[in-house]
Amino acid sequence: MKVIIKSWTGVATWRWEANDENCGICRMPFDSCCPDCKLPGDDCPLVWGACSHCFHIHCIVKWLHSQPQQQCPMCRQDWKFNNK
Repeated sequence: MKVIIKSWTGVATWRWEANDENCGICRMPFDSCCPDCKLPGDDCPLVWGACSHCFHIHCIVKWLHSQPQQQCPMCRQDWKFNNK
């Protein structure tokens, strides 16, 4: 018996591997994007702090520019980008 495949449709999904499901600043899911972006993915990446909290890059940059002290919005430790 021989099987002939006449057509094939591939389906794929992706997700960020983060320690949480939602951004602690905008509260949007990490599989989505921040309120400033239209599409999730490489244009709206996630960043981790040395404290291990994770945020959309646009959210944490906006947060840091709006605060007199550069602190994580979740734990109030000094914010340093984690160089994974």
